[in-house]
Amino acid sequence: MRTPSRSFSSWPALLCAFGVLFSLFSVGVAVKENDFKKCHQSGFCKRNRDYADKAIAQGSSWQAPYKILPTEASFKDGLFHATILKTIDDKGATVELPLTISFHKSGTARVTVDERKRQDKSIELRHNSQARKERYNEAEKWAIVGGTTVDVDATISYSGEAGIKIKYGPNSAFEADIKYDPYSIEFKRDGSAQLKLNDRGLMNLEHWRPKVEKPPVEEKDGVENTEKKEESASEPVGEDESTWWEESFGGNTDSKPRGPESVALDVTFFGYDHVYGIPEHAGPLSLKETRGGDGAYTEPYRLYNSDVFEYILDSPMTLYGAIPLMQAHRKDSTVAIFWLNAAETWIDIKKAKESKNPLSLGSPQTNTQTHWISEAGVMDLFIFLGPTPADVSKAFGELTGTTAMPQEFSIGYHQCRWNYVSDDDVKEVDRKMDRHQIPYDVIWLDIEYTDEKKYFTWDKDMFKDPISMGQQLDVHGRKLVVIIDPHIKNSGGYPVIDELKANGLAVKNKDGKDFDGWCWPGSSMWVDCFNPSAIKWWKSLFKYNKFKGTMENTWLWNDMNEPSVFNGPEVTMPKDNLHYGSWEHRDVHNINGLTFHNATYEALLSRKKGELRRPFVLTRSFYAGSQRVGAMWTGDNQANWEHLGAAIPMILNQGVSGFPFAGADVGGFFGNPEAELQSRWYQAGAFYPFFRGHAHIDARRREPYMLAEPYRTIVTSALRLRYSLIPSWYTAFHQAHRDGSPIIRPMYWSHPSSEGGFGIDNQFFVGSTGILVKPVVEKGKTTEDVYIPDDEAYFDYFTYRQLPTAKGQTLTVDAPIESIPILMRGGHIFPRRDTPRRSVQLMKFDDYTLVVVVGKDGTAEGQLYADDGDSFEYQKGEYIHRTFKLEGSQLTSTDADNRDVKSIKKGEWLKNMQDVAVDKIIIVGAPSTWADKKEVQLETEGKQSTVKLEYFKGDANRGPFAIIGRVGAKIGADWTIEFA
Repeated sequence: MRTPSRSFSSWPALLCAFGVLFSLFSVGVAVKENDFKKCHQSGFCKRNRDYADKAIAQGSSWQAPYKILPTEASFKDGLFHATILKTIDDKGATVELPLTISFHKSGTARVTVDERKRQDKSIELRHNSQARKERYNEAEKWAIVGGTTVDVDATISYSGEAGIKIKYGPNSAFEADIKYDPYSIEFKRDGSAQLKLNDRGLMNLEHWRPKVEKPPVEEKDGVENTEKKEESASEPVGEDESTWWEESFGGNTDSKPRGPESVALDVTFFGYDHVYGIPEHAGPLSLKETRGGDGAYTEPYRLYNSDVFEYILDSPMTLYGAIPLMQAHRKDSTVAIFWLNAAETWIDIKKAKESKNPLSLGSPQTNTQTHWISEAGVMDLFIFLGPTPADVSKAFGELTGTTAMPQEFSIGYHQCRWNYVSDDDVKEVDRKMDRHQIPYDVIWLDIEYTDEKKYFTWDKDMFKDPISMGQQLDVHGRKLVVIIDPHIKNSGGYPVIDELKANGLAVKNKDGKDFDGWCWPGSSMWVDCFNPSAIKWWKSLFKYNKFKGTMENTWLWNDMNEPSVFNGPEVTMPKDNLHYGSWEHRDVHNINGLTFHNATYEALLSRKKGELRRPFVLTRSFYAGSQRVGAMWTGDNQANWEHLGAAIPMILNQGVSGFPFAGADVGGFFGNPEAELQSRWYQAGAFYPFFRGHAHIDARRREPYMLAEPYRTIVTSALRLRYSLIPSWYTAFHQAHRDGSPIIRPMYWSHPSSEGGFGIDNQFFVGSTGILVKPVVEKGKTTEDVYIPDDEAYFDYFTYRQLPTAKGQTLTVDAPIESIPILMRGGHIFPRRDTPRRSVQLMKFDDYTLVVVVGKDGTAEGQLYADDGDSFEYQKGEYIHRTFKLEGSQLTSTDADNRDVKSIKKGEWLKNMQDVAVDKIIIVGAPSTWADKKEVQLETEGKQSTVKLEYFKGDANRGPFAIIGRVGAKIGADWTIEFA
């Protein structure tokens, strides 16, 4: 949400910011790549890439300068400790790098390398800096929540002068083979090598050294050269030190008080041709090479959370968030690493064919070689050995947390634009959505609702009565979301900025003074949410009696939290700024957005005495762990077909990287989508976990009801389809909350054996429903090719016709503009609510429809999860969780958690659910032997009854199916239907 047409709040601000705005003017067309660094412009990236080139060029003669002394190594109770010695000159001088490897009961392993001198604070900082002397080691406070209990049963399988081997994990199936000289670690599963750290000897930890000035060069030919050249006391003469001590870019200079301190490591995945993850980038799900290869990028993937509007597609360029998790996958095997570092990070990827004896059988395997480079911090990474994608997702969820159980309304449709201009405008949009019978749950307000961009205020002329606005929405079962950004207008008489300054809660500049920069309000300061006192203060601002005009149906949007600073380097905060604890901003940059998101989440838990509710907060910037506190969207996209297509792999990548509550601006933020594009985008958006239409302030109004026919009906149908499947979506969210699984699942994740699907990122399954979706993302296209990953039966969602599918082949399906290609996989059961409503809240106590899709073996299975959708009472057992199974001649419903449903204590919500039943059951692919059957036997709660069954033989346009109804069994009760 960034463009120069947004106005600052005063003429002085306009004048001061004119140069900034002028430089940004052309970005209404496209992002200016030159505003953001390439690797060669980022000193530490260039140094480490050059280091890698030097090592690779030397081949087998390269001697990596890192080794462990056997006498310095020990292993006890699941922990390996050693000191790595780094040789720093040809005289044999070394520096000490403490190493800890911990093996966890969860099956993960953690490798941490620090630096003794910085650890002991025995270094000197330049420029009288107030920064910390240590390497940043607090990322785990924000990212890690579990999964690190040490495995005391880990055992040594070999120990000698050359190294040590340690077995750990389930059934001791995992092994770490630690080599001492040169230092490396190979991780194996069931005796087979999976990945190796420092495989190519590219590890490089830049140790501290003092800056030494060379004396002025003596006169030569009568001219004195007074230029002073920098020289290291410990690095070879001739090494380029130009970016060691300070670095400039775009008119900004970084003071670098600690000097060079980057960490780099190469990781090789043996036999893995596909790697996924490391969001956020606008590129394919299966990551491209960056060091040669067909179609390779020339730049590494960059992780440096940035305000990049109208971003470039098919690019490794950094975007708004960073999750440094990379999964490697081959047939029936998945492994992963998580690089726990919050600083600017670059990642190179190369795929290399392993040399093979020409007389041996089979093709040489592909090894994926990666090179991880971060500017600062300790070297800290976790290793996951799978063996399945689900195992990796579960372990990563245990480590960093799973997605929060959402407010149920938040998985409905959200209507947004920058900006609804008044409270009357909001009310009118609400009325028109109802008038056209278009369901939605939330309407959003961008920054113009505030009084001169001062958050926690309302524009007195345009939003005179926000309470009446909120009340109208509440009557219709709807919510309001308002935006609050981390920059606070630096204006006298504004209580929020006065409190921020008085309590010392703002981010500081390098001199320890409150940092002042430019954003929407003009002169601004940034709340430092690394500070516990800042979080406590922030929470107080959201109380209903303080943020007047808000109600129980008001929720929040955090934008610009990378942080975006219009006059800062790369449109963000100077790296030598200081945060709580005296950490430099360079240390914590990628975590900054998470801290602000977390503070707002904490604020919304309780806004009045006695209240405790699940918050809803949308964020633009994120890090590993952000999934615990809300949703994200992919930022400022464009209203074109290319951005529609790019959204699906981006959202899929978020899901497999542990943050599945993700979406993209439907219709595109910048520009005016044609009717066909807008319709296709709603059809795709109906299958985004987070489903929001949004538009730029200069875009034409494009609420769904403004479309001409037939497009209005097409969009309305897509919205109603989303609402009918809300029970399945909510169940998928619950599964993600429990085990870290993606909400929409790419082919490699759902079918890890189907090699033809590993590179496919434009179709997906919805949770475990068996619903397979292939949105149309190309103009004028009326058919779609769907990849079929297995030999199960597949049916058309709308006609119930069984499709002529074959394992590993593509199936061409019709996709006219009014149709979404949706298939149902045999063997699944999923729940719906088929009564049209205008919001999720109004569906809360509707009856259910179950859709049973019979598999080739005659069986099917599925689940339903339901709770009150608002509170945390589900943690006390106040929920319904059913497993449905079709086996033989019976269809059953039992408690998925094996609880005695009769003994469950019933609160208000469960009591109301006593009147909610299964209305009907649709059985797709029902056997022809049921053709003469007119009724079935139902047994529930100790009673037996007959229920009507209707069988439809099918025709050219419709496949055979049966309908059982009205069933009438309580949705939370056990029941059995007998077909015999």
